[in-house]
Amino acid sequence: MAAAFDPSEFDLDAYFKRIGYSGERTPALKTLRAIHIHHTESIPFENLNPFLGLPVNLDLESLQQKLVRSGRGGYCYEQNLLLSHVLNTIGFKVTGLAARVVWNVPAGVVLPRTHMLLRVDIEGQPYLADVGFGGLTLTGPLRLEADIEQATPHEPFRLVKAGEELELQARLGEAWRPLYQFSLQEQLLSDYECANWYVSTHPTSRFVNGLIAARPARDRRYALINNEFSVHHLGGRSEKRVLTSPEEIREALEGPLNVKLPESPELDSALRRVTTAK
Repeated sequence: MAAAFDPSEFDLDAYFKRIGYSGERTPALKTLRAIHIHHTESIPFENLNPFLGLPVNLDLESLQQKLVRSGRGGYCYEQNLLLSHVLNTIGFKVTGLAARVVWNVPAGVVLPRTHMLLRVDIEGQPYLADVGFGGLTLTGPLRLEADIEQATPHEPFRLVKAGEELELQARLGEAWRPLYQFSLQEQLLSDYECANWYVSTHPTSRFVNGLIAARPARDRRYALINNEFSVHHLGGRSEKRVLTSPEEIREALEGPLNVKLPESPELDSALRRVTTAK
């Protein structure tokens, strides 16, 4: 990431306590894999700040206060910037990248590059790390190599060539589903700040207009989109339930999704909105 990062400003002990990690602190693949799964299981994906009209700040102190000390979650910029600070502090070589989401995007629709992911180089081998892609976020790093199926603690993934870019795909059942496309051009904090402002404030942004939360557990994934709560088991079975009150949404967020709710006078009215939206 940015060359000006000072590892002394990051509280690594507090982060490891937050994710329940007590393993090695060396820049090795084993370490990256362990941190990746602990992070995704402990720090939920959630967009409550833009959903409630609250700012999404990307400076180091704000990330530590929100995601580590306050027990909150966040979306891709917050999640992956936090992880980049962790990895930089340990001594990994980390490069920020940007992707264009294609998951559930209609044919012919081209979205801007508003997803953040990370390249992590370990002993000459590049890896893809991404702890911020919602309901299908990676739970382990992938070798940055096309045309090979790669296992993770959850679904198999692969990278395929898409013109001059790479496309990340997940195998769901017997089908490969595309998630996003990206190049290897380095992105800086200023690039992310611009995109973050757009997706957290634009009146048509899905993060402004709807509620999204997700968290993987060891044998399943939990997801909430507005008032539809889903549990996807690793064996392929899924359960879906429509939540009909703010109280039920709170229970899902604070329970299986592990979201610590912000103290906002607008929260209940916003949750009520998603239970009545057509």
